Amino acid sequence: MTNLIKKFIKKYFLILRVRDKFSPAAQASLRQLFLYYQERAAAGNPPALKDTGVKVFSQHEEDGLLLFIFACIGMGGKRFVEIGSNDGVNSNCSNLALNFGWHGLFIDADKTCVERGRRFYRRNPDPWDYHPTFVCAKVTRENINELIENAGFKGSIDLLSIDLDGYDYWIWDALEIVQPRVVIIETHVEFGMNNIVVPYDPAYTFPGKHPVYHGASPVAMTNLAKRKGYRLVGANDYGHNLIFVKDSMGEKLIPEVSVESTLQHPSAIESFKLFEPIKDWVYLQG
Repeated sequence: MTNLIKKFIKKYFLILRVRDKFSPAAQASLRQLFLYYQERAAAGNPPALKDTGVKVFSQHEEDGLLLFIFACIGMGGKRFVEIGSNDGVNSNCSNLALNFGWHGLFIDADKTCVERGRRFYRRNPDPWDYHPTFVCAKVTRENINELIENAGFKGSIDLLSIDLDGYDYWIWDALEIVQPRVVIIETHVEFGMNNIVVPYDPAYTFPGKHPVYHGASPVAMTNLAKRKGYRLVGANDYGHNLIFVKDSMGEKLIPEVSVESTLQHPSAIESFKLFEPIKDWVYLQG
């Protein structure tokens, strides 16, 4: 068997596995779960957010956490913006796009990833569907609002996802053109309970001067969220993707949690040691 044939077979079966995630059976199961959460919320007896994690397309169990949140507060206009989306398939918004009919904007600096995403959504879940918008660009504080507005998005959206492996904090700080109801954003658990942010550098690319010297601590990110009118409601198990909900939305169903509660996984606790070699480097307070 030639290498070309092997590559084709591998790619074919990979596509089949991805399609299983938005098959009619998968959609029926996820919608049943969504309706179950709605019923529990309406009865005033919802499960705890931390118990609702499910991985479909997301890196970890973020798909389930987000599904539960939107069961409690409603899906609204079903609009999202994802910054640092890779190909928009293995992402925080793809389950909502492929299984619940959401529309939105994927932004990534990698041309190969963006083109792969465009090809995928032209065919899936159905060629006749209204497809997400893709923008290929390096995001900075200086251009983020213009990029999103030029792509046709402004005002109220339902979900904002930021995962840039770098200056996520500074991008959310600068973002004004959209007002999300829910925000999921990457933080740096290695910084533990320190209230610190690495200074903004628009030229930064991972790993920079040190693979741990970037981003913002969970405490600093939560402080930024509070200034913007959001409360911390949880995180993925490892603690590095924090989830915030707009104040006054579903407060009784999805209560605020402490930063400490999101940093209990053994991997998070072990990662605190990685901060030691760079603890005396330059930081700003969040």
